[in-house]
Amino acid sequence: MQKKYLLSLFIITIFGATQAQDIHFSQINEMPMFISPANTGFFNGYFRATLNGRNQWNSLGNTSGSAYKTGAICIDGGLFKSRRRKAFLGVGLTVLYDQAGVAQLRKTNVLLNISGIIKVNKRGVFSAGIAGGVNATNANYNKLTFASQFDGNKLEDNTALNGEQNFRQFTTTDIGTGFAYEYSKIKTDQDHDDVSSFKIAFGAYHLNKPVQDFSAGASYRMPVRLAASFTSNFDFEDTKFTITPSLLYQKQGKYWEVVGGTYVKYRVNMGTKVTGQKTQNAIGVGLFYRAYDALIPKIMYEMGDYAFGFSYDVNVSSYRNASRYRGGLEFCLRYNNLASSLFDARSEFK
Repeated sequence: MQKKYLLSLFIITIFGATQAQDIHFSQINEMPMFISPANTGFFNGYFRATLNGRNQWNSLGNTSGSAYKTGAICIDGGLFKSRRRKAFLGVGLTVLYDQAGVAQLRKTNVLLNISGIIKVNKRGVFSAGIAGGVNATNANYNKLTFASQFDGNKLEDNTALNGEQNFRQFTTTDIGTGFAYEYSKIKTDQDHDDVSSFKIAFGAYHLNKPVQDFSAGASYRMPVRLAASFTSNFDFEDTKFTITPSLLYQKQGKYWEVVGGTYVKYRVNMGTKVTGQKTQNAIGVGLFYRAYDALIPKIMYEMGDYAFGFSYDVNVSSYRNASRYRGGLEFCLRYNNLASSLFDARSEFK
């Protein structure tokens, strides 16, 4: 059985490398710039930073190289932002890292994001953005083994000539774009805000279709990744409960992904969400589903400007016999400066 797992994982590693799919996250609400560059700076406050980490397929044994280790750091904010201006700029930086398989195939993607955000009316805001950067790919190719190195029963010599072309490290450029629209309605009381809002966002990445230059003469190009999302927030007026239905659709080449679900949040302390003058604390539990792949229970605790989230993929696909329903653990740390001091310090917000 172990040999079958090792063979399957080797095939998955090579297949993943040649087909060049992007990474994915289960906490879809916490990766806005991964969905669209237009989400850059598109939030209440002046500064936001998130850290995401994900471990997948540890249930198959890390010694086999099965675990996928994924991480992301996203930083963004608004420039020239005030209530007096109808338009402002968003700037941000996204760093994505992924390591997978026996050869520890590593991909590092660094993107600079810029967006233009305009208030189209009292309740509607529109944004368009672009992203550009580099994508570096490397691996420990000496850990790969091939059929010519086997005698039919065991590995004879992993240093023997394998008849394959030499693999190499490479770096490509990357370009993306997108747009987003948000509608929000806010009921303001003395001690708290009740917000009803929804946002739709669309993003397209790898528009230049960079060649995946693993070896001489390589011609395979990274397919464009399309992403469309719906996120929302509905506070039940004059109660402490909130729901946040969300849906994400992604397509890259012939592969697609749909993730949907909602959090139910209990606002332990009510607060003013727009100005941040009164702190809101909330705890939320959620259940999401990735089509034909996983059930994803989540928990989130928000404490003023800070948020901590955890989720776990319960694998329900046909792969569950090998995974034993264990998929991946993911965490998120978020700092979103609702700018209580910044808003108070600026005359336009008094």
